[in-house]
Amino acid sequence: MSLTRRSFLGAGLAALPLSSVAAHAQSPGPRPVPKARPVKLAVSSYSYWHFRGERTPIEHVIDDAARVGFDGVEILHRQMPEEGAAYVNGLKQRAFRAGVDLVMLSIHQDFVTPDLAERQKDIDHTKRCLELAARLGIPSIRLNSGRWNTIASFDDLMKVKGEEPPIAGFTDNNAFDWVIESINACLPTAQKEGVAMMIENHWGLTTKVENVIRIHKAVNSPWLGVNLDTGNYPEDPYPGITTLAPYASIVQAKTYYGGGEWYTLDLDYTRIAGILRTAGFSGWVSLEMEGKEDPATAVPKSYALLRDAFA
Repeated sequence: MSLTRRSFLGAGLAALPLSSVAAHAQSPGPRPVPKARPVKLAVSSYSYWHFRGERTPIEHVIDDAARVGFDGVEILHRQMPEEGAAYVNGLKQRAFRAGVDLVMLSIHQDFVTPDLAERQKDIDHTKRCLELAARLGIPSIRLNSGRWNTIASFDDLMKVKGEEPPIAGFTDNNAFDWVIESINACLPTAQKEGVAMMIENHWGLTTKVENVIRIHKAVNSPWLGVNLDTGNYPEDPYPGITTLAPYASIVQAKTYYGGGEWYTLDLDYTRIAGILRTAGFSGWVSLEMEGKEDPATAVPKSYALLRDAFA
């Protein structure tokens, strides 16, 4: 009896134990620790524009990233002036010619609201951003959980270290349900487009790292990873970084040259690199320079800092 290539491959796969087949899917739990290898460094376009004044063009960020030595660029969605085909394809070609990868599209959405119509609006926005990332050739998008917005000002939220009270009549458990349901609604689009969502430890419901892990485990999908931000901690950052490190698919690394826009942390990146290395992390580390110093000088300084720490 002759075997076709398809039947041969099918027979081979069937012969594998189920544990071997399952190993091809990403587990939602901590990953096994592989042999360490060097991480790659990217820079977020946010490093050049902090939501104030005229937006720094993404084209400039791509060119400067290549000049400084970064391997990749993370694009802040709000920094994009449009989403037309000509613009999107131009960014892809510019990155290709510069020799840098486009690694993540950082979006803003909010699933923490009892208003179903409002949640659906942000679900639709997230799906559209997944499709946009695919058009850009970007393999991941950054997600927030969202927040209650009972503290209107972000500056005031920072004063209470992200501890925001729920809306009257609701609890954080309601918020977890809304976030998990909303992410689940986006999973078919993520799988179809081949773009993973990365839930970040960000101010709001995911201020606490255990809440990030709770959402990640509840969704339980290879299309939801964790974006570990080194700067979003209300207290000592190192225990939180250590807890999240085994789950991290990508890391955003904050620096604060010239003093931070909202706060300043003195982060020890040699220590952080050691924590990530111990956890087996070998993915992208994306710079978010959040200081007031001119990016023309602060971004190269930050690159040198991270390059030395992660060498």
